[in-house]
Amino acid sequence: MKIRVGMGYDVHKLVPGRALWLGGIKIEHDLGLLGHSDADVLIHAICDALLGAANLRDIGYHFPDTDPAYKGADSKVLLAQTINILKAEGWQVGNIDATICAERPKINPHVQAMKECLSPIMHISTNDISIKATTTEKLGFTGREEGISAYAVVLIEKV
Repeated sequence: MKIRVGMGYDVHKLVPGRALWLGGIKIEHDLGLLGHSDADVLIHAICDALLGAANLRDIGYHFPDTDPAYKGADSKVLLAQTINILKAEGWQVGNIDATICAERPKINPHVQAMKECLSPIMHISTNDISIKATTTEKLGFTGREEGISAYAVVLIEKV
């Protein structure tokens, strides 16, 4: 069996007047993430990790922020397209391990809903998706609540 590991990272600025989308779900918060799409940092990090593991470049290559087609795009659609790209190359997702870095809002109450949202898109069990949350102890841009970042590590398997 051939397996590969990939790592992804994304960050977006928090701003007023935008919805906060994380892990495919809308979370009530006074700030949202700024981006060309819905700016879902968790899904973007997962997409980058998946594409990197398959040696298929990155999310910006496949879904450039200069393309008006992706203006306001739902990141769940980008993830589904990423899965289709991997499938066309003979890869399937083994598991995901991800971390969201944010001071606020609290992420842990939303983890199960995120897993349930992402599971059918990636054709894996919720047990194969680990989502963790942490703060940066008030340090850096995350600690100052200027943005949210996410890291993802994935395992993919050749079908």
